[in-house]
Amino acid sequence: MRIVIAGGHGQIALRLERLLAARGDEVAGLIRDAGQEADLRAAGAEPLLCDLESASVDEVAGHLRGADAVVFAAGAGPGSGADRKSTVDRGAAVLFADAAERAGVRRYVVVSSMGADPAHQGDEIFDAYLRAKGEADAYVRSRDALDWTILRPGMLTNDAGTGLVRLEAATGRGPIPRDDVAAVLAELVETSATAGLTLELISGSVPVPVAVKSVAGN
Repeated sequence: MRIVIAGGHGQIALRLERLLAARGDEVAGLIRDAGQEADLRAAGAEPLLCDLESASVDEVAGHLRGADAVVFAAGAGPGSGADRKSTVDRGAAVLFADAAERAGVRRYVVVSSMGADPAHQGDEIFDAYLRAKGEADAYVRSRDALDWTILRPGMLTNDAGTGLVRLEAATGRGPIPRDDVAAVLAELVETSATAGLTLELISGSVPVPVAVKSVAGN
């Protein structure tokens, strides 16, 4: 498979790139900083320079043509204000979905957030983040031309992955190592039977491949 990842230098994205490259997939990552190219190459990914806050749909679609699946893993990140939550966590996700449609790529996997909700209340930066992610998820769900799956991890940690997770429509809150998020994403991109599902993810007792197969088609 050829898989293109938005936010290619993110902590989850780099882990995912290593996993995909190791199993023989062709993987590329969109980045906005040329200084990150070496890190992507070291992970086995082709770096594609593209700023999702300023790029056109046609420009992004050009990077996606020929892909079998795409993953939206971009984010404004900690320390960013409410404006960038809107332009990246919402706006870039919408742009990436439009570009995937234009490029004819159906399989679209989103890294969202537990608690994402367009109607989320509150005035803090994290409240704006959850609204932005919720709005992006709602937009993706409305696109009939996309075979989308939305993944909503719990509290992300840098602990070593265990390969054991709980993956369900509703899990309740809990931690999850970024290693295990990447492992689930690697399974999801090639499991089209999970299309149309919004899934929560925390650490658990089920091996990743079994967890993904158990929700496929539900």
